[in-house]
Amino acid sequence: MSAPSARAGQQSPTQGLRAPDVHYVPTPEDVVRAMLKVAKVGKNDVVYDLGSGDGRIVIMAAQQFGARGVGVEIDPQLVLEAHDNAKQAGVANRVQFLLQDLFETDFSEATVVTLYLTQDVNLRLRPKLWRELKPGTRVVSHDFSMGDWQPEKVVRIDRSVIYYWTIPAKAATRP
Repeated sequence: MSAPSARAGQQSPTQGLRAPDVHYVPTPEDVVRAMLKVAKVGKNDVVYDLGSGDGRIVIMAAQQFGARGVGVEIDPQLVLEAHDNAKQAGVANRVQFLLQDLFETDFSEATVVTLYLTQDVNLRLRPKLWRELKPGTRVVSHDFSMGDWQPEKVVRIDRSVIYYWTIPAKAATRP
């Protein structure tokens, strides 16, 4: 996996997309590790981080859990920073960062999806997750739930809350 580039359906790293839905706030390292542990990430996983910021979640997934990772980010500066961080961490060959709108991205290959968005964005994203992800795909959110979709696990770390779900077998038919 290489540096961000302009591919079909993808902007170049210096072009802007629409305004972000959320302001970037980094997930603390201990929370990142806990999110990946709750999802039982392993070497056969493909972790998609939607709103990936500086890339820390997919970088840790590759570096400490052996997974492959894809970060989806709308801010071109953060995509460049994430790519640099992956090179410095020695995992640039296991991760990639896409300058894309997460509502337009195809993340159907994911076995794990991580989120640190907002309640509103999670609720808008939920139908796409149910439509595109395979049954059994794990979804982990930092601090924000999915409304009436009850989590299977809730883990508290200091002031942070981690929510965990798996995509059910009949998810595509749900609202």
